[in-house]
Amino acid sequence: MDSYYNDSGAAAAVLVVMMLFGFIFAIAGYVLTSLFLMKIFEKAGVQGKWRAWVPVYNAMVFLKLGDMSPWLILYGVGATILLGWVPVIGQIVGIAAGVLMVLAAYRVGQKLQKEGAWVVLYIFLSVIWLGINAFDKSRWNTQIPPAPWAGNAFFGDRTVWDGVPVQSSAQAAPGYGAVPQGYGGAPQGYAPPQGYQPPAAPGYQQPATPGYQPPAAPATPPAAPAAPAVPPVTPPPAAPGTPPAPPTAPPAAPPVPPAPPADPTQPSA
Repeated sequence: MDSYYNDSGAAAAVLVVMMLFGFIFAIAGYVLTSLFLMKIFEKAGVQGKWRAWVPVYNAMVFLKLGDMSPWLILYGVGATILLGWVPVIGQIVGIAAGVLMVLAAYRVGQKLQKEGAWVVLYIFLSVIWLGINAFDKSRWNTQIPPAPWAGNAFFGDRTVWDGVPVQSSAQAAPGYGAVPQGYGGAPQGYAPPQGYQPPAAPGYQQPATPGYQPPAAPATPPAAPAAPAVPPVTPPPAAPGTPPAPPTAPPAAPPVPPAPPADPTQPSA
């Protein structure tokens, strides 16, 4: 009987020690995970370090940075509470939640300049994956191709949270819905030069803006004053030459003789 109680006491002591070590490891894992998430959130521009230390909520922010709907985690928690007692259903819910976190880690790794193969490290040693991405020299980059699920109304991120930057790459890819921010438009912060007008299409007339008056054309500058008239230069008179000879007087005509008197004996005509 005594040996039975001794064995039971020893087993209880071992169980207590194991539970104590398990609790310590759980606390240590939670602290490390929250610390690494805090550094990753800082790279992503998330405001407020407290977001990385709140259970469940830090996973929601992580999903949002991975271009996935953050509410999927709450769906998984609710399904676990309601259906976790069913063996098969509980396992399916757990696997689904793990797949969501892996997909989010894949997108977060891309934005931290990591190849897709890095997600394998997250699957087996997520704490090490978080630590590498938290303390290496990588920089957050949102100008990557949109996620394949960005246009899906259930999986895609459509939330806007104060303090969490909107991920431009989370918008729908061409063919999935909306055009992603930063694709097909002018870069953010870019303004065309003052006075620039884009060329209009043939036959297109730009509608007038209500209340807008186009600037008046600059006035034509006055013409330059005419130069004063210069009087013509009078050429000097020519030197006098030899005067011409006087004209020769014509010869005088000889006098006409008078007509003879008429003969009175001749009959008149």
